[in-house]
Amino acid sequence: MTAEWWERARAAETVRAQELLRDFVGELRRRGIAPEALRARAGSARYRTDLVGWYLRANGSLAVGPAGEYYVLDVAPSLAGRFRGVVISPSEPPLQVGRGARDGESVELSELLRLRLDEL
Repeated sequence: MTAEWWERARAAETVRAQELLRDFVGELRRRGIAPEALRARAGSARYRTDLVGWYLRANGSLAVGPAGEYYVLDVAPSLAGRFRGVVISPSEPPLQVGRGARDGESVELSELLRLRLDEL
């Protein structure tokens, strides 16, 4: 398999994951669940961001923005971040969240979104 094939496969995965996130946001809005201010995390410390959205994991490590943006909210510890906050850019969403992580930490994005909706 060529690098070009891998790039096309990754792009297709991203498109599908973005569709799932937009559908999730649409369902949250349909239920009247408003977005909240999102905070980044570095260990047990929490940092302000300029983002609003919904957390995808109870530990606050992942979130989705109002337009379906996917955010990884884990950041490096920073003294400046504690005072000024941190800037988080959207990431390309995966269909398999936590791929390559320890057993039990990886989950299909569709399943993660379903579980989160069941919690709300």
